[in-house]
Amino acid sequence: MTTQAAATGFPPLSLLEKAAKVLSTFQTAEPRLTLTQVVQRSGIPRSSAHRILDQLVQLRWLEREGHDYRLGMGMLELGALASHHNRLRRAALPHLHALHESTGHLVHLTVLDGTEVVYLERIGGSDDGGVPSRVGGRQPAYCTAAGKAILAFADAALVEQVIHGGLRARTPRTITRPESLRRELATARERGTAFDREEGFRGVSCVAAPLRGAGRAIAAISVCGNGAHRELERIAPSVRGCAGAVWQDMFGPGRRTKNRTRPERTAPPAPAVPPPAMDSMLMWLRFSEWM
Repeated sequence: MTTQAAATGFPPLSLLEKAAKVLSTFQTAEPRLTLTQVVQRSGIPRSSAHRILDQLVQLRWLEREGHDYRLGMGMLELGALASHHNRLRRAALPHLHALHESTGHLVHLTVLDGTEVVYLERIGGSDDGGVPSRVGGRQPAYCTAAGKAILAFADAALVEQVIHGGLRARTPRTITRPESLRRELATARERGTAFDREEGFRGVSCVAAPLRGAGRAIAAISVCGNGAHRELERIAPSVRGCAGAVWQDMFGPGRRTKNRTRPERTAPPAPAVPPPAMDSMLMWLRFSEWM
């Protein structure tokens, strides 16, 4: 125990706690702070505060201009992601509950982070305890219905990244051949749904639909369960409908085509604003282990 900790009677602060105290000093009306101001407001020793500030600058959480520090783009990006995450979850929750009630199976809301899916929400009862998923948990995208639903509308480079990362067999049914996965994703694009037939876990089958407009998918909604493989085709339209309803709640129904005579001169229509991208959604959950 350090001298300071012995004097106060409390254990020393961890590095994470020190970094949090340093960042909290920027919760003021002053956009820029000096090292001296950070030390005075945080109570962290000068040498430790200086090292933490330098590390936060390297992480882009802070920016340095001369002797002053201010919040960086990394913090702004995290705030935007958190805001989008909350908006997505709020819009999806009533529809997820309705989908669970209508199907009787476990329902997930997932996003893609790198080559893995992250579970944002899990709606189900005690009968779904055999499905090994949890909020904040992760799975490889290639062996999940939700992951394949998102990858089907992702850039080709991301699909190749997943393939180059290795398609390790998790069950005897896991797709491990690159060409087979590419065909599976092409079929998912055509059908608007993707399937997992015991590819991630024995006995667990899923069907998923991407949450998207005309571009890339920002998330996926899936229905999973032990022994659900017999119902996947029947459930698929309901999952697609749920994803469409969530998208409409978030971004509206979109423009309607109107039949009208063409005027002699018209200004070109303004381009549609795409929804915020979520290619690296929930980066802070990268440290959360699966199971």
